Amino acid sequence: MNTDIRAIYLDLGDTYRVIRKEKDYILDAKRKIAQMCDTDEDPEIFYDEVITPRYDLYREWALKYYCEAPEQVLWRRWLAYDRDPERISKYAGELTYQYRRTKGRRVVVDGGVETVKELNRRGFAVGIISDLVGTREIDEWLDEDGLRPYFKTVQQSSVCYVRKPGPAIYYYAIDEVGIPAENSAFLGDNLDRDIIGAKAVNMGMTIAAKWGAKKYTLNAENRPDCVIYAFPQLLDLFPEPGKVNTQAMIPPEDAWPGGKDE
Repeated sequence: MNTDIRAIYLDLGDTYRVIRKEKDYILDAKRKIAQMCDTDEDPEIFYDEVITPRYDLYREWALKYYCEAPEQVLWRRWLAYDRDPERISKYAGELTYQYRRTKGRRVVVDGGVETVKELNRRGFAVGIISDLVGTREIDEWLDEDGLRPYFKTVQQSSVCYVRKPGPAIYYYAIDEVGIPAENSAFLGDNLDRDIIGAKAVNMGMTIAAKWGAKKYTLNAENRPDCVIYAFPQLLDLFPEPGKVNTQAMIPPEDAWPGGKDE
C-alpha cells in the first residue's frame, strides 16, 4: 500500500449511489419498455418473462468478456431481437434508460455529496469508474445534481465498452486525471471486480465499501487494504493529499471474519 495518495476513484452502484425501490417509478419504466417494444403483453409479465431472462444471458456474456455492448447491440442482439429492428434501433437509448429505472430510483449515498466536495476542497482529484448500461443517465444525473465539477473523470463501461476488472477502463481514468496509479486509491463494493481491477493497474490503495451484505472469501487477489462502513469515513482516511491516516484503516477481516460475512 502507498500512503502518498492524490487521486480517489469511486465505483457508482452500491458504492456512491444506492437504489430506492419505488413501486410506481419501477412500473412506469416497465410500461414504457413494453410500449417501445410494441407488445400487447402485460408490462410486468413482459419484463419478467422476456426481458429479464434475456438480460441474464447478456450479463453472462458481458462478465465473461469484460465488455459492455453498445445500446443498439444490447437490444437488437440480446433483449429485443424478435422485435422490429428499425423500431428497436430508434428507441435503443431510451429503452436502456428505462431499463435502468426498472431497478429503482438511484440516489447518492448518505454523506456522499458533502464528502466529495470536501475531498475536492482538500486538494484530491476525484473520479468515477463504473460498470453500467446506457449513455444518458450518468450525464443527466451529474448535471441535475450539480456534481460534474467535482469529478475529474467519469469512465463508464457503456461508453468505453470495457467492464471491470478489465484494466483498460482504469487506465482511461488514470490517463485523463494525470496522476499515476500508485498515487491513486479506489473505493468499490465488489471485491471480485472493483478491487481486483484496481490492483491489476497497481493502484496505491484499495478500499471496500461495506454498506450491503455481500459475501466474499478474501484472498490475495481481491483483498482490499481496508474497509469503510459509511461514505464520510473517506475523510478520516484522507486528511490531505499525500497523507493517509493509517490509524483510521479498518482491516477487511473485520467485515469478512474468517474470509466470509457473518
